[in-house]
Amino acid sequence: MSVLITILVSLACLVGGAVAGQYYKQVVARKKLEEAKQQAESLIEEAKTKSKEILLEAKEQTIKDKNAAEAEYRERRTELNRSERRLSQKDETLEKKLDILERREHNLNIRDKETQAIRLQVETLKKKELQQLEVVAGMSTDQAKQELLRAMEAETREDASRRVREWEESVKREADERARAILSSTIQRCATDVVSDISVSTVPLPSDEMKGRLIGREGRNIRALEHATGVDLIIDDTPEAVTLACFDPVRREVARVALNKLILDGRIHPARIEDVVERARTEVEETMRTEGEQAGVKAGVPGLHPEIIKLLGRLKFRTSYGQNVLQHSLEVSYLASSIAAELGANVDVAKKSGLLHDLGKAIDHQVEGPHASIGAEVVQQWERNKEVVAGIAEHHGEAGNMSIMGFIVSAADAISGGRPGARKESVEHYLKRLENLESIANSFEGVEKSYAIQAGREMRILVKPESIDDLGALRLARDIVKKIQESLEYPGQIKVTVIRETRAVEYAK
Repeated sequence: MSVLITILVSLACLVGGAVAGQYYKQVVARKKLEEAKQQAESLIEEAKTKSKEILLEAKEQTIKDKNAAEAEYRERRTELNRSERRLSQKDETLEKKLDILERREHNLNIRDKETQAIRLQVETLKKKELQQLEVVAGMSTDQAKQELLRAMEAETREDASRRVREWEESVKREADERARAILSSTIQRCATDVVSDISVSTVPLPSDEMKGRLIGREGRNIRALEHATGVDLIIDDTPEAVTLACFDPVRREVARVALNKLILDGRIHPARIEDVVERARTEVEETMRTEGEQAGVKAGVPGLHPEIIKLLGRLKFRTSYGQNVLQHSLEVSYLASSIAAELGANVDVAKKSGLLHDLGKAIDHQVEGPHASIGAEVVQQWERNKEVVAGIAEHHGEAGNMSIMGFIVSAADAISGGRPGARKESVEHYLKRLENLESIANSFEGVEKSYAIQAGREMRILVKPESIDDLGALRLARDIVKKIQESLEYPGQIKVTVIRETRAVEYAK
């Protein structure tokens, strides 16, 4: 029973608590609602106040914008009025100018008509005067024009030829003076010995008895020596000497060295000959390499390829017109560097081109073609500078166009080969060159006599004065020079002088 009462009491308490809690919640909710209403009313009042302020500010800003727009409108209107006034003034000015131009055009038309009338009168008078002149002169107008044109053409041609001749003489004189200065300075700065070699080597013998030992039993020794060296051994009546003959100078040098060693050693038989020749060949190759290196050092051209050095050393045993080619190459290198310095060209390139310009002569007996092109092809394999290759290929003018380096090397080559004593010439070759020069001059019409003087370095040509005038003499000199350049090969230069003179001869009786 007591338990039931307790349960009932508990239930009653729970119900009462729930009711009280519900009531409390309603009271709190009413308070919050009232507070929300108050906040909403205050916010509405505040919003109304701010909206009024915003409306007032908007009205004020609208009034300001309206006033500014009205002011800007008034200014633009004023500017448009001024522009309209200016345009109206310009229209009036243009109308006035158009009126003036129309009056001027009218006046010009009147004057044009008057001018045409006067022109017709002048043409009529000219025709009458021409008719009268034709009657007086006895020739038509066309004939008179042709005669006048011929006279003017002859006068113009003569004047042009005279001016060209004066200009050429002036340019040639200046160029000659400049060239003389450069060449004289170059030659004075280059001091080298004159070296003349021959293509046959002579080996001295201690006695004539050595000739028999060189020949050997049934000629075995001489055959072995000729077979090993490729050189002809000439044993004749010359006392205490034998002659070595061969087109290849290196083979000839190998044979000379080997023969000297055999003579000094005294043991001469085929087996010994082969051994000595092989050692002589090695010695000559070492000599060529050394000479090539020394030539590069002397010329101031370092860094040459070993193959180029070897070919350069072969030139020590090569001669051209009796001149040693290696010494000639060194001399050309010195001269080319001096000329390049005077002309403002590349001195290093000139040195190298001058030193290697005749490199093709080291193998020209093995390869067909001019030595200049052969040398250029060989050097091109190891030389990157195209100017060096061009200078080598062009130094004889066989490549067509010639660069500045080709001119420099060609001039240096001509100086080295053309100076007195540098090269030997046979009498037959000398006479043949003189005859060729005179025959070239005599082949031209109007030439009376020709003389080759100063060892073929100058031509004196006498012409018939009734066949060739002064201008014709100038043209004849050019034509002869051109034909000599095309037909002949010669060192240096050849001066051609054409002489025309008129003699008046009378006899008093």
